[in-house]
Order: sequence, then structure tokens, then C-alpha cells
Amino acid sequence: MSLPIVTVTRRLPRAVEERLALLFEARLSPDDRALGAEGLARALAESDAVVSTLGDPLTADVLGRTPRRARVIAQFGVGYDNIDVAAAAALGITVTNTPGVLTEDTADAAMLLLLAAARRASEGARELREGRWTGWRPTHNLGVRVSGKTLGVIGFGRIGRAVATRARLGFGMTVIAWSRSLSPAQGAKTGVTVVDDLDELLAQSDFVSLHVPSTAETRHLIDARRLSRMRPGAILINTARGDVVDEAALIAALRDGRLAAAGLDVYEREPSIPADLLALPNAVLLPHIGSATIEARTAMGLLAVDNLVAFFEGRPVPNRVA
Repeated sequence: MSLPIVTVTRRLPRAVEERLALLFEARLSPDDRALGAEGLARALAESDAVVSTLGDPLTADVLGRTPRRARVIAQFGVGYDNIDVAAAAALGITVTNTPGVLTEDTADAAMLLLLAAARRASEGARELREGRWTGWRPTHNLGVRVSGKTLGVIGFGRIGRAVATRARLGFGMTVIAWSRSLSPAQGAKTGVTVVDDLDELLAQSDFVSLHVPSTAETRHLIDARRLSRMRPGAILINTARGDVVDEAALIAALRDGRLAAAGLDVYEREPSIPADLLALPNAVLLPHIGSATIEARTAMGLLAVDNLVAFFEGRPVPNRVA
């Protein structure tokens, strides 16, 4: 019996590619370049499965083109907003993702951004590398203390909870949280105070960290109005999805000093980043590396493989989203 053909859109950690090659007729990415709409349509036509990533626009148009052979899409990642899940379900295509295995690393990245923004680390590093540092002085590059401050966590899934734990236990921060599915009793079990009103959380927080998925409801959840509700001098952290924040409004708030800083790992139109944002000294910017550890990326890939194995063996798929 021939093995299922699996097209992998980007290069994956070696252990993952080796396992794919062992279990399937794996068509691995030769040059790690995005396939684009035409390449994805071709992969769907020629393969039994596609291992996709956030950069693959699996729209209703791409999914609906004929001929189409693929019956399953294994997303490499927790988020799957690049896939039109409703269209996939209507076409009988199973969609899976890889939750859980990147929680700790993404939470670490959120704390990295929080600390770097608070202590103006990227500004100091830039000054040093450009040869502009003239030596220690008492008022140079003053940031703000993190310990003992209030952190507002928006979204309280796995990553939000992990960030809250780090903030509470590692830095003695008071943590408040807002989530549509979180009750005060559930928050109390983790030492977190739950607030019903998002604006109330923004008004009470010295730091705000975003951990909600990209949906129609969360697009521009943090807009100009909500940015104006934040404390003067507060700091915003986003390791969730770029479109949760109105980027133009954020640039304005950083430029006029209403916010002290922002730490971002995700952007509205990745990989495009506005020149105005790049120019802001109080914006700490990372290239979407929240889960970029060899441990997390390998675990993500192996989980995607497990989803494929279950599908082709006719077993319930562990992480099915459609």
C-alpha cells in the first residue's frame, strides 16, 4: 500500500522532518519559501495532506479550487487564522493545530518583552552598539520597576495563565485578568483577580499583556479608545496576534507619550511593519519568535505528525479544530 503524500510548506526541525519522511511520502520544503496561493492550491491538488503554517493563506478560494486531493490540513501552530475553517469544514477537510506545547516558551517571551520595555533595554543596546554611550550617570536611560506593579492579562488560556504565574511568583506583581470565559472563583484559584470590564482592567494596570486569539470579535480589541483608557505611562505587551491591536493607534499613543512603551512580537500585516513603528525608540520589537525554541518547535511538529497519523489510521484526531 502506498503511503499518504504529505506536503510540508516550510522547513521544520530535523527531528520532525525525519519522522514525516519515515511515516509518509513527505514532500519537504526545498528552500523554506512561502508557497503562496498558487503553490498551496497545487499542494492541495497533489497531496493527501498539507502541513501548513501561519504564513499560508488557505482561504476559501484556495481551498475550493479543483481538483483537490487533500483531506486534512495539519497546522503547525496554535493559531489557525490563516485558514478559512468554515470553508474547510464545508468541503470535508479536517483541520488540526498544535496547542499546549508552546505555552511556556511564549510566556517567557512575553516576560522578556515586558522586562525589556520596562527597562528600556533595546534603547540602551542601540546606544551602545552605535557608539553613543558616554558612560554611567545617575539619570541615564531610566526605566520603571516591574516588581510589585500591577499586570493586566487579557485572555486567560494556557499562555495567559503561564504569564500570570511568572509575574506573581517571579516578580511579586499583582495580576488582574479579563476573559469572557473566566469566573472570579477560577481566577481566585490561581491568585488572580478577575474583572468584568475590560476598560476597568486597562485603567488599573501598569502593564497589559494580550493573550487572545485572532477572531472577528478581537480584531482591534485594543483601539484608540481603549488605549486612552490605559494608565498614563503604562506598557503594552502583545505576543498574541497582531490584529488584536490597532497599530496606527498604538503608534500615535507611543509617539505622544501616553504609553511609556510597547513590547511586540506580532504585527497586523506580517512580515510588513510600518516605518513609523520601527522608528519609535520606545517600541521593543521581535520578529514573531514567541515559540522559537528548538524544544517548542520540535514538539509542535511532532504533534502535527501525531494528528496526521491518527487521521490516516482512522482514529479520533487529538487536536481537531474542524
